Amino acid sequence: MPKAYVFTRYGGPETEALVEVDRPVPGLGQILVAVRAAGVNPVDWKQRTGFRRPGESERVFPAVFGNEVAGIVEATGDDVEGFAAGDEVFGNTVAGAYAEYALLPAAVTAHKPAALDFTDAATLPIAAATAYDGIRQLDLPSGATLLVTGAGGGVGAAAAQIARAFGLAVVGVASKGKKDFVESLGAVHVASGPGWAERVRAAAPEGVDGVYDLVGGEVLAEAARLLTDRTKLITAGAPAEDVERLGGARVARARTAAVLEEVAHLVVNGELDPHVTRTFPLDQAGEALRTVEDGHTRGKVVIEVAR
Repeated sequence: MPKAYVFTRYGGPETEALVEVDRPVPGLGQILVAVRAAGVNPVDWKQRTGFRRPGESERVFPAVFGNEVAGIVEATGDDVEGFAAGDEVFGNTVAGAYAEYALLPAAVTAHKPAALDFTDAATLPIAAATAYDGIRQLDLPSGATLLVTGAGGGVGAAAAQIARAFGLAVVGVASKGKKDFVESLGAVHVASGPGWAERVRAAAPEGVDGVYDLVGGEVLAEAARLLTDRTKLITAGAPAEDVERLGGARVARARTAAVLEEVAHLVVNGELDPHVTRTFPLDQAGEALRTVEDGHTRGKVVIEVAR
């Protein structure tokens, strides 16, 4: 039987286990994929604690971790067009990614370009796509200055690079230890911590034209005060009600295959580096998750599934 890394109830790491599961069967509009790589994201461990996105149903246990994969099509369900066994694809999963097999919704699955490897492709459906959606939502003109808070994480790193590809100047707030990393993204680094907003004013004396927040809380509130136009304030790090009180908005996710194709194109063209900093085999999925859960990861962590 195939293996999967699951949580058996809501709680902490003590709920996690590598177990054998039945091979999934694709339903209407679904694709069964033999997983080659799965991206690891903060939302994965948050879901283990009971977090649910708006509209998500209660989980059935054991619940497989993970939300993004790259792999090879094994089978397709009814009403699926454009995909066949053997196709290399990537996308968000229906229910779980840290596994040897996963189900993907065909409508939001993209074909993987030959020049894009599985490991990099597995990082794109959440972090890079979220970054891309946010940059498009801000719709800043070329030459404008974008402030990214939490610039050292997966979404932040992708947002900085995509913004640069769109002709924007970027100021990235991150810890002192991530200075070299943030600067490698083409951004001006500003150290996080007390006084960070004043340091942003010094780094961008003409002001910032937009804010992409990935931290929330007081950082979001301080970032809002740096803007004259609060409609150019977006967040993927705070609840909608928090940012709306400040005059901004949550990142509106497109969740389309077209967006996945766009971010893949940016990688192939050398404009976006997913910055995969660590990889783990499936039997070390718990360690991979701890690496992200501690909150100090640079770039992306990926689970690679051997065949």
